[in-house]
Amino acid sequence: MATKVMMEALSPTMEEGRLVKWTKNVGDAVKSGDTLAEVETDKAIMELVARGDGILRARLIDEGQTSTVGVTIGVIAAADEDISAFTGGAAPASAPANTPAAAPADVPAPT
Repeated sequence: MATKVMMEALSPTMEEGRLVKWTKNVGDAVKSGDTLAEVETDKAIMELVARGDGILRARLIDEGQTSTVGVTIGVIAAADEDISAFTGGAAPASAPANTPAAAPADVPAPT
């Protein structure tokens, strides 16, 4: 069963958080308690931890974006599980950062 990764209230007065850094990439195995991301609160930078086991299937916000507490920012699920209900049918916001970008079509490939 899929687990929503929510922007959690990481301090008593937190109403929103800025995702500083994802520490897991889409496709990474995740266990409950693993650090998924670093979030800047109104007080400090805190770790956001997984609340379920599986594979990080979607990251719904990018690094640097701000989200309100309670909003789904990612999805942990089995590799073959349908997560479209959690992502609204849309593609995840980001793929692993180390994925090479394609060259623009009007630039010749290096020889």
